[in-house]
Amino acid sequence: MTTNQTDTTPHIKHNSAALRFWHWGNAIVISGSLITVFINSTVLKPRKSAPVVLAEIQKDNPGFTLDQARSAVGVLEDKVWDFHVYFGYGLAALLLLRILTELFDITDRKFINGFKKIWHQFKTTKKEGQTAWHDLAVKSLYVVFYLLLVIMVVTGLCLAFDDTLNFPKSLQHSIKSVHGFCMYPILGFIVIHLAGVFLAERKDAKGIVSDMINGG
Repeated sequence: MTTNQTDTTPHIKHNSAALRFWHWGNAIVISGSLITVFINSTVLKPRKSAPVVLAEIQKDNPGFTLDQARSAVGVLEDKVWDFHVYFGYGLAALLLLRILTELFDITDRKFINGFKKIWHQFKTTKKEGQTAWHDLAVKSLYVVFYLLLVIMVVTGLCLAFDDTLNFPKSLQHSIKSVHGFCMYPILGFIVIHLAGVFLAERKDAKGIVSDMINGG
């Protein structure tokens, strides 16, 4: 005689709640940060915007000067940069969350263990060439992305607390240049990531978007 047994083993989600929160929080924070950069480099660029502001204000106030217009645009620009700094603090907090997740999550969900597994398979079992290269390339891209996030956060915090840290002007300029440069490869990663998700959903990895929402 056989008896039916109910499997009481708890289901472990592929993506933890902390990782999913980090993923979507990161998407919002990085998008907001990039939007502030876009606004200040286009709409609120003093050289281009000040003459437009001047022309509009002079319709009612002929005595308004170009210097005053530049000052007004500069105030708005500073306000937008304030939001950029707030997004930067959010990015730093999310990076800390990602580090804690990596340290304290279960073994099978840790990024470093997944990378080691793929690297071992690539070096020893030599799976179908194309698949092996694809898996390793995807993980390697994430390694680069994480490094860029670290650099972006560290340089951003250095700039935000420059008055306290009191860096020499030459070093401050270098930090600002590195911080600004990191935006471009991060944009490149975002484009590649979105394209990869789109293609994967259409081919052999359907449901990866919903997995990042409900855990998988």
